[in-house]
Amino acid sequence: MNLRHMVQRSDTVAGRWFDRSVLLLIVASVVLMSLSTVPGLPPALRTALGAAEFVIIVLFTVEYGLRIVTADNRWRFVRSFYGIIDLTALVTFYLTLAWVGMMDLRAVRALRLLRVFRAFEFRRYIVATARIGRALKYARDEAVVFLFATLVLLYIAAMGINHFESQAQPEKFDSVFHSLWWAVVTLTTVGYGDAYPITLGGRLWTFVVLLLGMGIVAVPAGLIASGLLRAIEEERAEARRTEEQVGGTPE
Repeated sequence: MNLRHMVQRSDTVAGRWFDRSVLLLIVASVVLMSLSTVPGLPPALRTALGAAEFVIIVLFTVEYGLRIVTADNRWRFVRSFYGIIDLTALVTFYLTLAWVGMMDLRAVRALRLLRVFRAFEFRRYIVATARIGRALKYARDEAVVFLFATLVLLYIAAMGINHFESQAQPEKFDSVFHSLWWAVVTLTTVGYGDAYPITLGGRLWTFVVLLLGMGIVAVPAGLIASGLLRAIEEERAEARRTEEQVGGTPE
C-alpha cells in the first residue's frame, strides 16, 4: 500500500479509512476533553481520561508528521488551511501541558472537526472552504491596513476617554492602559456597561467612538464579501476556459 496515497488522497479506500479514523480520534479527543471538565470525577477516572487524551495527541503528532513527510510540497502543506489548524491544535496542547497554570487551550483542537468535509468527501463544502481561503488571501493586504488603523483608533479612543474621565472616575480611567478596555468594548459596539462616561465631554467622545465603531464592524464583512465575489468570478472564468478547451460552449 502506498503511504502517500493513504495519507494525502481521499479518493482511495485506504485514504478514506485513514481520514475517517482521524476524524473518529478528533471526536474522541473532544469528548474526553469535555468529560475532564466535569466536577467531582474520581481521581482514577480523571487520570484515565488524561492518559487517553495524551495517547490521542501522540497519534495526532504522528499523523501530522506523516502528512508533512508525504506531502508533495511540504512548506505549502504547513501553510495550508488544514496544516495551520493541525499545528495549532498540537502546539496549544503541548503548551498547556508544559505550563499547567496557563489558560486551557485544548478546545482549539475542536477546529479539526472541519476535516469532516474531507473525510466524507463533501466536495461542494470543500470547494466552499477553498473559496473562503482564496477570499481571505485576496483581502489580506487590506486586512493588514485595516487592523493597523483599528489599533491606532483604539489608542486614540483610550487617550480621549482618559482625558475626559480620569479625574471623574480615576478607578476606571486612571491611565490609558485602564481606558483601553473601554475603548475595545465601545469601538466594537459591544458595550458591556462596566465602564461608561459620566462627564459631558466623555459622553460626546463616546458618541464619536461609537460612530467609528460602526465602520469597524462593517469593513471586515465588506472585505470578505469582495474577496468571495472575486473568487467566484475566477471560478466561473476557469470553468468557461475548461469548457472551451474541451470543445464545449461557454455559458
